[in-house]
Amino acid sequence: MSAQSSQSATELAQLYSGKLLALAADIPLTGRLEAPMVSIKERAPLCGSTVTVDMDVEDGRITRFAQDVKACALGQAAASVLGRQVIGRTEAEMVRARDEMTAFLKTNGPVPAAPFEGFEALLPARDFKNRHDSILLALRATCRGFEELKAQRA
Repeated sequence: MSAQSSQSATELAQLYSGKLLALAADIPLTGRLEAPMVSIKERAPLCGSTVTVDMDVEDGRITRFAQDVKACALGQAAASVLGRQVIGRTEAEMVRARDEMTAFLKTNGPVPAAPFEGFEALLPARDFKNRHDSILLALRATCRGFEELKAQRA
C-alpha cells in the first residue's frame, strides 16, 4: 500500500468516526408530514444526495418538521444534528446556522453557535470539499422553506 493510499484510508477512518456514524443512524423527525405548509427538496448535484423538508411555521417559528433524507452518512449526520434542534427555530436562526455551517466547512470558520454546536461532529469533513453540498442540504432546504412561505404570502 502506498503512503498516499494509507493516508487516504486514515483520513476516511477519521471522517467516518463513531460519533458521526451514530448521528447518521439516528436522524430525528424523519419521513414526511401530512399537508405541510411548505415542502422543499434540495439536491447535491455532485453526489446526487437529496433531502426533502416538510414544515409548518406559526408566529415565525417552525412548529412541525419532517425530513426525508437520501444522502451519504455525512448528509445524514448533518440532518440528524438539525433535526434535534429545528423545532421552535426562527428564519433568522436557521439562516445563521446555514451561514455559520457554510463558513465552518468552506473557510475553516468556528463551529456554529448554540443550539447548533453539534455540527462540530462534521469537522473532519472540511477536507472533503466534494461532500460539503450533501452536508448543507437539510439546512438549505429549511431556509428555502422560509423563503417559499414568504413568497406564498406575498
